[in-house]
Amino acid sequence: MVIIMAENKSKEFLPEDVGSDDCLTSYTHIYSPDLLKDQVAFITGGGSGIGLRIAEIFMRHGCDTVIASRNLDKLREAAVKLSVASGRRCLPLCIDVRQPESIVAAVEDTLKEFGRLDVLINNAAGNFLCPASTLSFNAFKTVMEIDTMGTFNTSKVVYEKWFKDHGGNIVNISATLGYRGQALQVHAGSAKAANDAMTKHLAVEWGPSGVRVNAVAPGPISGTEGYRRLGGPRGEVAGAFQSIPMQRAGNKTEMAHCTLFLASPASSYVTGTILVADGGAWLTSANDVAMLLGIASSKSAKL
Repeated sequence: MVIIMAENKSKEFLPEDVGSDDCLTSYTHIYSPDLLKDQVAFITGGGSGIGLRIAEIFMRHGCDTVIASRNLDKLREAAVKLSVASGRRCLPLCIDVRQPESIVAAVEDTLKEFGRLDVLINNAAGNFLCPASTLSFNAFKTVMEIDTMGTFNTSKVVYEKWFKDHGGNIVNISATLGYRGQALQVHAGSAKAANDAMTKHLAVEWGPSGVRVNAVAPGPISGTEGYRRLGGPRGEVAGAFQSIPMQRAGNKTEMAHCTLFLASPASSYVTGTILVADGGAWLTSANDVAMLLGIASSKSAKL
């Protein structure tokens, strides 16, 4: 379903979005269509959700993309859709961000195909609801490996292979979970908090090489697997979003626009920053421990 405007009293116009992992049927540019003309972006987790929409919006602004994850069939399907919608090239590559050697191979393939690499989007992540007391050791480790180690691994490989000598932009997709200690999210909150610190450290160290490193921290974003898995539809029906200042969930195109800003010359003097894009949710939404614990599974999480 295409979202045209907000339902709250402000009647704020929203960018187009669809709830499925399909490309937009229409798009209104809020930046110049040439904002990323002839640049190349490498997007982990780019085959679905926010990552796919980031790829699409970048491509609609003149960028070629690489979308990378473990599911090559899904990536190939997404790449065709993205190229048809935008007229730009999209290269699907199979990687596991926990395995540096697979990232090295993918980055080398990227450079062979495009001859350059300008933007890295660290979007690959894993999450689910689980109390810390029943969270398995392996489940915690796996989320840290994907979210935190995966972000470091990919950033380091891209830096060494290209950014160190040519400059570039890194945008990490973060979250606000760790700001207040969200119940049932010790694994993901810890991983994203580490990534926020990493964003600042790498911005300091790699700035002299012409590399900017920033992050976007989304709130509840409709039309994503995380939204469904973390109880978004149930919270929407229950009126939970009324406590958010914007009184709604965000959409994937809005997150893509935030990422586009940080990856583009529009933010040329911005680095080491976490851009919170949650409609003010973390400031006002209740951290309802009793409710959250009530919907959690009593069984140990296993991955």
